Amino acid sequence: MLSKIKLQLLGVLCTLFLFTEAQAQSSASTYSALGIGEFNYSGLTHNQAMGGLGISYGSIWNPNVVNPALSTRNTIFNFEAALNYKKIAADNGTEKSDVDGGGLSYVAFSLPVKPNKMTVGLGLNQITSVNYRLLIESPVSNTEIQALNYIEGDGGISEAYASFGLIVAKNLSIGAQGSYIFGSTIRTDQLTLLDDEGTQVGITTEYYERLTVSDVGLKLGAHYFFPLNEKSNLHLGAIYQHLGDVNGKAFAKLASFGQASDPDSDGDLIANDEPGSIYIPNRYGFGVSFEKTNKFVIGLEGQYQDFKEYRSILDDPLQLKEAIKVGLGFQIIPDYLNIDNGLLRGTYRVGLEYQQTPYYLNQTNINDLGINFGASLPVNQLSLVNFAVKVGQRGTTDNGLIRESYVNFTLGLSLNDNSWFYKRVFE
Repeated sequence: MLSKIKLQLLGVLCTLFLFTEAQAQSSASTYSALGIGEFNYSGLTHNQAMGGLGISYGSIWNPNVVNPALSTRNTIFNFEAALNYKKIAADNGTEKSDVDGGGLSYVAFSLPVKPNKMTVGLGLNQITSVNYRLLIESPVSNTEIQALNYIEGDGGISEAYASFGLIVAKNLSIGAQGSYIFGSTIRTDQLTLLDDEGTQVGITTEYYERLTVSDVGLKLGAHYFFPLNEKSNLHLGAIYQHLGDVNGKAFAKLASFGQASDPDSDGDLIANDEPGSIYIPNRYGFGVSFEKTNKFVIGLEGQYQDFKEYRSILDDPLQLKEAIKVGLGFQIIPDYLNIDNGLLRGTYRVGLEYQQTPYYLNQTNINDLGINFGASLPVNQLSLVNFAVKVGQRGTTDNGLIRESYVNFTLGLSLNDNSWFYKRVFE
């Protein structure tokens, strides 16, 4: 009876989250206007708190979506979900503005089919996110007319995934994650012309673009550790993610304000749900971590993705570069055996994260540097409250660009249970 109740509760939770709005991890970043948005490289809450560390190290208490091979460390049932909020102070050198965004970040659970041998997982995660609002004022050449462009975009690409991890030899595990990729992004550009007295000239026009994708993706991972002594291990990990040509369709139209989203209204129809594909380059990642069992972990990891190969459905001439991410992370458990003091039994994390983003504007690379910290605190014998905070800066005010100073908050809950596979002696 108890097992049936647990299965019913799990079904309700997963249904509620899977039917929640999928555009979860809103970036609120100006730079998400470029390409297909801002990529999520940093994993779940506990990974984020350590600069994205997760390729070479995993915990028994949390699912691992960064490296599916490390799901084999989940020898108990894990269910985890989190919310995300990001606040940005944007500065172009002359003006400043505050923007924000947030929502459901992810849902994940890990199920040890055969503990210490084989683990499966399911979840919902955000691959990219788009969320920006821009008002651009510029003069029209050789006239006294000012052009006002109000540009906005929302959406992104999500994935519903199933993962599999298997220990194939002593200290060696491999894993695979198959994803159903889906999502839509809507971008609009409303143009209004004003004379030198501020009176509107003509009508407001609007460019409307809607991109919808639906396809499958694959991620592979491997993990090996060297026991250095009875209480210390050296971990090595690697991942490879293939998305390639992601199938989709595009709608684009230029018309008077309020008419551009209607294919049957007057205007210039550029693409009417035209089928095509977006080419998203392969991602590679490697990492090494040193672990003092039940004491501390320190690790260094890197990821690489060559966006010079990126191609959009509508042949966007945008110039992108290589994306490089480096993360340094550390976690410590003061006293994991202290059952009377949850603070001492908690896990505390800190990290440093550097990214060379794929965005390249005005002969300038857009770089991102952040400091991360967070913790997992026990709420009962096994379950945890997780939080992570990242404080960072992206971009520059040089060459007419925008510098973003941001704070990113993630708050989640891990429900863990080690009784799922215990055989009952008494009914």
